[in-house]
Amino acid sequence: MTAVPDPGSPELAAALGRALRGEVRFDAWTRQVFSRDASMYAIEPLGVVFPRDADDVAAAVSVAAEFGAPVLPRGAGTSLAGQTVGRAVVLDLSRHLRAIVEIDPERRCARVQPGVVQDDLNRAAARFGLVFGPDTSTANRATLGGMIGNNSAGSHSVRYGMTIDHVLGLDVVLADANRTYLEPIGPEELARRASRPGLEGAVHRQLPGLVERHSAAIATGFPAYWRRAGGYRLDRLANDGMFDLARLVVGSEGTLVTVTEALVGLVPAPRHRAIAVGHFRSTQAAVEATGAALACDPAAVELMDRTILDLSRQRLEYAALASTLEGDPDALLFVTFFGDTQKEVSAGLDRLTASWRRGGHGYHILRAVTPAQQADLLRVRSASLGLLMAASVGTRRPLAFIEDTAVDPADLPAYTARLSGILDRHGLRAGFYGHCSVGCLHIRPFLDLTSPADIGTMRAVAEEVLDLVVEYGGANSSEHGDGLARSEFNRRVFGDELYGAMRAVKRLFDPDGRMNPGKIVDAPAMTEHLRDPAMNPAPAVATRLSFPEGMRAAADRCMNIGLCRKTASGVMCPSYMATRDEEHATRGRANALVMALSAPDPMAALGHDRLHGILDLCLECKACKRECPLGVDMAALKAETLAVSHDLHGVPTRARLFAAVRRLNALGSALAPLSNLPGRSRLTRTLAERVLGVAAARPLPRFRRDTLLRWLASRRAPAGPFPLGEVVFLADSFTTWTEPAIPIAAVELLELAGWRVRVEQSGCCGRASISKGLLDQASELAARMSARLAPFAERGVPIVGVEPSCLLTLRDEHVALHPEDPAAAAVAGATRLVEELLAEAIDDGRLRLRARSPMSGRRILFHGHCHQKALVGTAATVGLLRRIPGAEVAEVDAGCCGMAGSFGFEAEHYDLSMRIGGLRLFPAVTAEPAGTLLAATGVSCRQQIAHGTGRAAHHPVELVRAAV
Repeated sequence: MTAVPDPGSPELAAALGRALRGEVRFDAWTRQVFSRDASMYAIEPLGVVFPRDADDVAAAVSVAAEFGAPVLPRGAGTSLAGQTVGRAVVLDLSRHLRAIVEIDPERRCARVQPGVVQDDLNRAAARFGLVFGPDTSTANRATLGGMIGNNSAGSHSVRYGMTIDHVLGLDVVLADANRTYLEPIGPEELARRASRPGLEGAVHRQLPGLVERHSAAIATGFPAYWRRAGGYRLDRLANDGMFDLARLVVGSEGTLVTVTEALVGLVPAPRHRAIAVGHFRSTQAAVEATGAALACDPAAVELMDRTILDLSRQRLEYAALASTLEGDPDALLFVTFFGDTQKEVSAGLDRLTASWRRGGHGYHILRAVTPAQQADLLRVRSASLGLLMAASVGTRRPLAFIEDTAVDPADLPAYTARLSGILDRHGLRAGFYGHCSVGCLHIRPFLDLTSPADIGTMRAVAEEVLDLVVEYGGANSSEHGDGLARSEFNRRVFGDELYGAMRAVKRLFDPDGRMNPGKIVDAPAMTEHLRDPAMNPAPAVATRLSFPEGMRAAADRCMNIGLCRKTASGVMCPSYMATRDEEHATRGRANALVMALSAPDPMAALGHDRLHGILDLCLECKACKRECPLGVDMAALKAETLAVSHDLHGVPTRARLFAAVRRLNALGSALAPLSNLPGRSRLTRTLAERVLGVAAARPLPRFRRDTLLRWLASRRAPAGPFPLGEVVFLADSFTTWTEPAIPIAAVELLELAGWRVRVEQSGCCGRASISKGLLDQASELAARMSARLAPFAERGVPIVGVEPSCLLTLRDEHVALHPEDPAAAAVAGATRLVEELLAEAIDDGRLRLRARSPMSGRRILFHGHCHQKALVGTAATVGLLRRIPGAEVAEVDAGCCGMAGSFGFEAEHYDLSMRIGGLRLFPAVTAEPAGTLLAATGVSCRQQIAHGTGRAAHHPVELVRAAV
């Protein structure tokens, strides 16, 4: 084999480019983006290819072989042990190979490509009442190919087993680039395949003899406990006279073959589910209650300790769980029952309750029977890893190196107590969560791997825990694989002979050692390739926005768990949902920024064109600030990077134009209706696209002569009384001139409720300037507004508005621009949604709604603004709408509308903007009957809905005003 090429090899890249239909990227930025997974490791790959089909995969393997280059198949890159990083050509199978080829409800199976996301398969199978059994907590982004590579399991593995139990056949590319299908075969077919040329024939000829020679070691060398994901599963190769290579390669982490299609079994979806949440005074007490729970035949028993509970209380996304708990538990056990009837699952809860009471287990049991009651519980449980990672402080992080052990649940109390003793002896704090039903606890000690002493501690603890696992007959890898974290220990786990047999399997399938080398066998030490020690010191970077630990630390908070890669729920990350391109996920952008901020001259790197290409499709929706468990604030990071680019290259004319939106809207209204004429002319629209880059296909806002300010000046102000005192209303830069009926309705409602309304109309909040990176300008605007509003805020006067992007800038960016300014802090603390005040007024009887109004008997579909979702949530708005008598209110889980302020007006972004809207929002709107009222808080959202569906959306205050 020739020497491995250098990263970025132009010859290798060119050869791959000629051979593949899919894209080939070997630039340094792409290599950085793919150098990490969700583990504590980082290795820069040679380059990345994005195969479009199985032929592309085979071509990539063939070309790589010509150059002596290793290959590494990768799905979502959520691997926790480092198996998806390596010095190889990475095959990103998640971008294009994501077709559900077939679902056969009669045979209860599905044929899928490796990039299919588990939740997508489950949604497709749901119409047949079926589901893929192994349900990982990362199901909204984990790919089937990755699950096959890791032999993943999940919460309900006590019922459904592991991925290996559901794989029926695999289309694969072998190391010699030939393709074959692996399935259970009998002796005659085995003989036929053994006669074939190439690697396929060699494997079928030689593997049976290898198994026979090591049959005793295979029978005795594997850990006694069934739930294992480590090593090569030679124990599953032969069964009832059949030879099953498909199950042998499950869990092989891409070290033997590359999967291009899989036939997987499906199971009947549970018709009913019930969850009991046991409250315990200690983690050990919760673990000791597992046995009694298992005796009641549950589908899952899940642990969550105080560390994760406390973290969930701090996050808006998960805080609802705390309100359902009784007292202050130190740990919770979630015990799930499946059944065909509600009576059956309720009976399971009754059995558990009686059993725990007899045994004195726990002090309270919460019963969650309906899907609504279960939603918050399941959401927090699935987010346990992310919540735990959010507790990182600098480079001290909860690390995955002993979190994948499993022992028989009967041994779990003693095992956990002894493992806790190991941690105590080393002075380590750790978070505990996981699957008590199968003896698998995810225990992550907090360590700083930039400290050589902590690296030594990590290794010592790993070895002590390994000895403990072996003593109990447990598995060192039970669902997250071997990777770089555990492969080193496989000889000790399996013994010399069985480990030698596994090495022989590797040589047989991969004679040149090019298939994801260094995993499972012949691995480096677990302390090599660590992510944090490999990073250069962070050069000092002066920033306009406040990043308390520094800008690089803000980007490096990303631990690559990949929640930003989900595509069917929430808001994060809109552009990834549309493109499925890793560099357009928050994770990809964060990794690229880490590279720039680690450069010797970070300011120059922040101005690099390639970096700005990666950041360009960030819509600054702020969803990552809420939905990312680590709270990576990509909107702030992008704004800061744009500011640096402006310093280096100057400010583009279009950026200045969009940043001046308040002045432009005011001027447009002053000149209306003449100012609306250019927007109707194809010629002027085409000219605007060519000169300014403003999309000709995008309708422009219509300016109004009857603005909010004209209305205020012409009306007779109410004389009062105003029992509630003053409220400041922010006249935002948009509705004031283009949709004045909205702020007018808000002002009238506030006055009817008993508020004296003072309209703040003398300046801009700077929202538009921030979005275009004009942070110096935004800082000046923020300082002026804070100075004007602080006297009111300090007296307890609420500050409200109707445009969330403007109002919430006072709460977020103004503080980030002026972190030491008490005026900014006071204004931020006084900022509230107008919906909150109106809902309180309705509840207090000060604002009365008609029993019969235009909304009575109507359905209202509500879409929330991204900034509102990220910073304060939509509960207040939905609650206000539901106070309208006779109205039926539904909130659509539609993600970002795709407009995002100026983003959707920009010619190069227009198509993507419409694709994002078309993912979930447009279909949700068009599915509604004509009589449904549409409501949206954001001006951009209303514009996008009108353009994308031809239907008008109202601001919620307009609907409430019509009901008064």
